[in-house]
Amino acid sequence: MRTDRLVLGAFLALLLVVPAVLSPFYVTLLNYIGLYAMVALGLVLLTGVGGLTSFGQAAFVGLGAYTTAALTTAQDLPGWLAWAGSSPWLTLVIGLVLTATVAVVLGSLTLKLSGHFLPLGTIAWGISLYFLFGTMESLGGHTGITGVPPISLFGWVLDEGGEIYYLIWAFLLLAVFTTQNLLDSREGRAIRALKGGMVMAEAMGVNTARSRMIIFVIAALHACASGWLYAHMQRFVNPTPFGLHIGIEYLFMAVVGGAGHVWGALVGAGLITVLKQWLQDLLPKLFGASGNFEVIVFGLMMVLVLQRARDGLWPILKRLVPVRGVQKTIDPNAETLPRRTLPKAGELILEAKDVTRKFGGLVANNNMSLTVRAGEILALIGPNGAGKSTMFNQISGVDTPTSGEVRFLGKPVAGHDSREIARMGMSRTFQHVKLLPTMTVLENVAIGAHLRSHKGVLSSAWRLDRDEEARLLKEAAWQIERVGLKEHMYEEAGSLALGQQRILEIARALCSDPCLLLLDEPAAGLRFKEKEALGELLRKLRSEGMATLIVEHDMDFVMGLVDRIVVMEFGQKIAEGLPDEIQRNPAVLEAYLGGVD
Repeated sequence: MRTDRLVLGAFLALLLVVPAVLSPFYVTLLNYIGLYAMVALGLVLLTGVGGLTSFGQAAFVGLGAYTTAALTTAQDLPGWLAWAGSSPWLTLVIGLVLTATVAVVLGSLTLKLSGHFLPLGTIAWGISLYFLFGTMESLGGHTGITGVPPISLFGWVLDEGGEIYYLIWAFLLLAVFTTQNLLDSREGRAIRALKGGMVMAEAMGVNTARSRMIIFVIAALHACASGWLYAHMQRFVNPTPFGLHIGIEYLFMAVVGGAGHVWGALVGAGLITVLKQWLQDLLPKLFGASGNFEVIVFGLMMVLVLQRARDGLWPILKRLVPVRGVQKTIDPNAETLPRRTLPKAGELILEAKDVTRKFGGLVANNNMSLTVRAGEILALIGPNGAGKSTMFNQISGVDTPTSGEVRFLGKPVAGHDSREIARMGMSRTFQHVKLLPTMTVLENVAIGAHLRSHKGVLSSAWRLDRDEEARLLKEAAWQIERVGLKEHMYEEAGSLALGQQRILEIARALCSDPCLLLLDEPAAGLRFKEKEALGELLRKLRSEGMATLIVEHDMDFVMGLVDRIVVMEFGQKIAEGLPDEIQRNPAVLEAYLGGVD
């Protein structure tokens, strides 16, 4: 039996016997750890995986707690709502729906922010909800709501800490299970791609706005469920546990435990909760006075963790315990993903006509025109600052021309976002490699197939997407083998050499099944043999009907590979023709290849 299963089984067995062997005090402490870990788990997904920092999760905990407390204790609910207070389980559903609605509204406003403005936005609405709880008389003001009834489950009243303990940990383990499943899926790769940059994710077909909203809402729902359990465990609710300082503490738990790791939420919640309790008892005795001394210790701990263990404590614990991760397997019997029919050789794929792009008074592209046909490799070359990257962005839809037009497969590119263009059949690599370094080569390449499947969040969370996942991984594995990286398939992408990372990007682009491949300096950083292999790959793709546009500085690589060349200088085209013609062109020799003899 695998070691990781033994460790998990021992952990679950320990959870089962805890109430029988520990005192009520420690059982209660474990209840709080479970509640806090649920909120921290949402922050692992939101902050550690998605890269979105939120200080306001305590407000969502309060929303779940106050919803159930208000409904189950109210004596004069209107007739249309009277049914809602008849059972805590009904108030859980109502609380989740209400929280999801509030999260969508707040997320639609907050997630448009970037940089330091995003966490500031979460602080703003976190404070607002906290004061809302304390000022509404119907919610008991700062006094709060008392008399919250206990939860009943199949006639069993959970009115003691040792009884609700199992429910709290069942909720937490269910949340851990579904979160791990989600991250191990197409939707999970889309979420993790957010850290690779919006441009990369969108170019691979990921709707980044949707992915950001998904993790924001999921994190809010975890917090809401924690609040619901908290209210019925305490049987009393007031605003104090839902303030900004508690929101910071939740984030602290996620970071200390390991913000990028699901089980890190549990480690962080357990460590902070136990330490807080011990320090509250110990420090006043040491200093001879009462006070929030533990906050000082936590502050110092945070600085130490950020300096010495930025990935948190969970990776350290994994190294101490012989637990190995689950390696994805490729099912050779999985159905092959359908492939698009490539246009006939010579058919016009891409046309850029009189493209001009101005940035204020700077003209980056000036009346640039070029065409790419099926089964052709076109190189776009020129000295540094010639405007090649800007032109590349006009073609790929990242930027919009000031004037002129780019048409792909007869349709204008302008007005279409990167996802739509990717769906049409255009895929690209990047001048500066954009990968997810801690993900395997296989998972990085599988991101490229995002648009070739459709299973959503619920299917992923409950593992109803396994057939589709097998097809995606089979496709990714084939593309990896195709580009010569088969032996590195299960290695972390960040461990590869730069040249291999560039090849990986090409595999990822091919995984989207394009008919036009845009390669931004693909030979940069490659050794001679790697360039030869890349050239052979591109020739093979050309023979299959693939159209390729390359922006490149390596003239030896370009001249022996491409069919035609377009040369740029100072934002405009100075030459176009066959490689032999370009090498003899006086204007090109003067501008780019070293001058005329």
